[in-house]
Amino acid sequence: LEEGQSHVLGEVTVTLIDSNHCPGSVMFLFEGTFGTILYTGDFRYTSAMQSEPALRGRHIDRLYLDNTHCHPQRALPSRALATHQAAHLIRAHPQHHVVIGVYTLGKETLLVDLALEFSTWVVVSPWRLEQMRLLELPDVFTAEEGAGWIRAVDVAEIRWDTLDSWNALHPTIAIIPTGRPMKVTHPNIHLIPYSDHSSFAELCEFVKWLKPCSIVPIVKADMCQAYFQEYLSSAPQVLPDFKVPKPVQESGQQQSQRRGQKPMSLWKRAMSRSVPRGVVYESPEKNTEKPEAFTDVKVPQHYCEPAPCSVEGCTRHMGEKEELSGEQLGTTGAAPVSSEHLATGFAEQYLLTPLNVLKQN
Repeated sequence: LEEGQSHVLGEVTVTLIDSNHCPGSVMFLFEGTFGTILYTGDFRYTSAMQSEPALRGRHIDRLYLDNTHCHPQRALPSRALATHQAAHLIRAHPQHHVVIGVYTLGKETLLVDLALEFSTWVVVSPWRLEQMRLLELPDVFTAEEGAGWIRAVDVAEIRWDTLDSWNALHPTIAIIPTGRPMKVTHPNIHLIPYSDHSSFAELCEFVKWLKPCSIVPIVKADMCQAYFQEYLSSAPQVLPDFKVPKPVQESGQQQSQRRGQKPMSLWKRAMSRSVPRGVVYESPEKNTEKPEAFTDVKVPQHYCEPAPCSVEGCTRHMGEKEELSGEQLGTTGAAPVSSEHLATGFAEQYLLTPLNVLKQN
């Protein structure tokens, strides 16, 4: 299905809308006798979405909302400001190599921006290099070891033992771009509040503009409705008489059958997937018995306030409120980041060989 075009599938009209998450991610707008449904999937709201023809002036009966950061304490900076924070951290470690933990998809813009800012190649694995080429991203990636001093690896590789092995060869820091609260126990692992999911303020702006009749959170139930109640439309909705088209029913039945498989079968399927799915995130702790403080470049307090863990069954954050003071954020000694300080003119003494020279070699 093509993005931005409406497609008629039986009795349902489907329109795909860019969700500003990772390459190829879309929101689905469903229209039919059941009413109008918008399913965001993972998305990062931007005010430019208000100019989307498929959404402008549209009556939405039900909004299925990505509520990953749906909590007042999940205040996140824009991705542009988070990129400045990453650059500030890198400039504070001029003699270090930099390893950035990413998933299979996502954070590509961060990697490109840092490569261009510091005029260095970003070293990636051969399969990731092929992926970057398929995505038609700027030519700043290479699979040649040693060609650049910024490297992108799977986030699961950023652990205590790998940091020690990397630093045995050359001083190295690791950056994990994430909007989720994590415990970090290694002094060379740094968190940057870079997220591909909407912040709480952005979610409020989106719902207030869209004015759906009802909201269904898609990450965890019983969250968000109370925060958005005042923004909901009072217009009557069609969905109380909702009838699922037969093809969709059959698909749902197949999913239900898969959910009923034996636990061992599900375990085997999970083991065969090496790539983390959804928003489940593993902390790069060496161990969990004695969690220590966060280690990170200092950023404004309201950008990094933790929120209750959204993983079902997790009790790590229940009944406690963690405050990220300057002491807890680490001992790098970096000054708080300001947009004025970081807007232009990153320190030129840290720029390496220009990309066009590297290409000629």
